[in-house]
Order: sequence, then C-alpha cells, then structure tokens
Amino acid sequence: MIEIRKVTEKDFVGIWEIIKEVIASGDTYVFNPDSSRASMLDYWCAPDKHTYVAILDGSIVGTFFVKANQPGLGSHVANAGYMVSSAAGGKGVGKAMCEFSLDEARRLGFKSMQFNFVVSSNEKAVSLWKKMGFEIIGVIPEGFNHIKNGPTDAYIMFRKL
Repeated sequence: MIEIRKVTEKDFVGIWEIIKEVIASGDTYVFNPDSSRASMLDYWCAPDKHTYVAILDGSIVGTFFVKANQPGLGSHVANAGYMVSSAAGGKGVGKAMCEFSLDEARRLGFKSMQFNFVVSSNEKAVSLWKKMGFEIIGVIPEGFNHIKNGPTDAYIMFRKL
C-alpha cells in the first residue's frame, strides 16, 4: 500500500534522490540536469507549496506539491508537480499521488487544477493526467528544449475539482 504524507526535513535525502534522477534525463522537467540539491529542495519544498512524499515498502518513491497557480485573483486555481522514482514505475504511485493531490486541493479550497507545462513527449504523464480528468487546453509550440529531441511542444492541462 502506498502511504502519502506531508514532507519533513528528514525526507530531503529521499526527495533529492528522486529529483536528481528525474531531471538528469532532461526530458520531462524544465530544470537543468546539473541543478544543485539546495536550489531544487528550496524550490520543491518552498513555503508557498504543500509538499508530500509517497512511501512504498518503507522507502520514499515519489514526491509532489500543491500550490496556488497564481496569486490574488488567480489563487483559486491549484497547480501541482509530481516526480516518481524509476524503481517505482508502473506501481500506481503517480496515480495515487494525483488522486491525493486532487482531494487535498479541494480540502485547501481550490476550485480547479492546472498544469502549466506538461512536455508533450512525456506520454506516460499525458496519458495519466487525461485518465485523471485533465484536458489539454493549450499548446506551447516548441516550448521545451528536450535534451534528445530538441524543441518540443508543451501542454497546458486543466480540470475542475
């Protein structure tokens, strides 16, 4: 069973291992593959975010955050980011984190959720988000500089809560 809970400082080592692995390939997130541990943990666990970890068999296998997509008059729309370790791929971690984040966003008072930048070639994520009720509402042509494929479209995805 996948346990999801709020992050603690003790989780930073496990979170960093996942972040480092995910950004190293340069194919799903905008962060430079050589981003530092400090800068990434500062971003991922910033005070404006509600950050969580997913635990399977006693190990951190995923992490995500929920935050307001915009300040002020746009703050009723949530935003989220998710990362799963490759060792946990295909075990339902991404789906469990998304389900939890949708419930948590509702609990926090958000009315909808928007992903601002989903790399179109990240087919697993695009497929999962669609299954979770998200729609592609916009395309940023060649918005992502994919390490292997070069300029690649990015999607804006949205769903009501």
